[in-house]
Amino acid sequence: MAGLYVHIPFCASRCIYCGFYSTTLLELRSRYVDALCREMSLQKTHPPIETIYLGGGTPSQLSHDDLLRLFTYIYKVYPVATDAEVTMECNPDDISPSMFRDLPVNRVSMGAQTFDENRLRLLHRRHTAEEVNRAFDILRADGIRNISLDLMFGFPNETMDDWQHDIEHALRLQPEHISAYGLMYEEGTPLYRMLEQGKVSEIDEELSISMYDTLIDRLSKAGYEHYEISNFAKLSVDDKVLHRPSSFRSRHNSSYWHDIPYIGLGAAAHSYDGHSRHWAVADLKQYITRIESGQLPYTEEPIDESTHYDDLITTALRTREGLDIDRLSPPYSSYLLAQAQPYLDKNMLAITGHHLHLTRQGILLSNTIMSDLMHV
Repeated sequence: MAGLYVHIPFCASRCIYCGFYSTTLLELRSRYVDALCREMSLQKTHPPIETIYLGGGTPSQLSHDDLLRLFTYIYKVYPVATDAEVTMECNPDDISPSMFRDLPVNRVSMGAQTFDENRLRLLHRRHTAEEVNRAFDILRADGIRNISLDLMFGFPNETMDDWQHDIEHALRLQPEHISAYGLMYEEGTPLYRMLEQGKVSEIDEELSISMYDTLIDRLSKAGYEHYEISNFAKLSVDDKVLHRPSSFRSRHNSSYWHDIPYIGLGAAAHSYDGHSRHWAVADLKQYITRIESGQLPYTEEPIDESTHYDDLITTALRTREGLDIDRLSPPYSSYLLAQAQPYLDKNMLAITGHHLHLTRQGILLSNTIMSDLMHV
């Protein structure tokens, strides 16, 4: 089984922090959906699919007719599991009653980022805090029982009280899943240029770490499982009784972290089959033109054992379970354990069963640890 990711690059306006490929050429939306369907027909293989994820950009910028056409074609081309997790990213202000009628969407990922109006304006977000509340009410009324909410922390001049207010507001909405990220200043973004120009300044590192610690403590107390560095899933009553992982973990994103093949459709989308990966051209017009001429606009890279090892370090080690050492060949497992020993001694890494994983202390230095574990 594989996951299917569909990149919908359209945005009504761009947020100043976003480094993902996006475009405001909204007049090309229907033509782009045509190209997505054509890309599926050009592919040589169509493996069984257990998760579908529409990401962006802003997938909720597509019309209902375009979404229906896209999903209809997906289900026509791929064998999709009856219990497939089908996620769609949405902006809160795009949510409207019955917008998912006739669509297989059973999980919604919504970017709140913050509930402070000034910080929302700083990010150039289109929605207000009240529109997030309204979107939740609409989704619940329409029967969506799996909602993921995105939060950010570490804004310029943000205080711990500000961050705690955002966490408590999010918890009052009772989402099944929360993803929380420190604000990043990625090169090429307007936010990065503002940093270079001295218009904003990065938050103090110690305060950022304290905010992350506060997040973990508060969500754990509220009954969320911290199953990946930035992701938290609510534990249901059955999950607690059966002592099992949360049933609200993102199944699709977990496929990335657990080395499960995935297919990417659309401009800038990536695919992985276990032996190689390929990615489509990150240009909307080029993508459409090449697809319409019958070409798959991919760049491909074979994956050797060393590359695969490094990939596992940067994905599996992000998760609660960590990296299954038994999956590695003897030379690589020996190398891993030798590199890991200093961090095992400092209680920043631990081994449970056959899995090497970060401790809570180690999570704070995860980038450094992963870099040291990679194959040179």
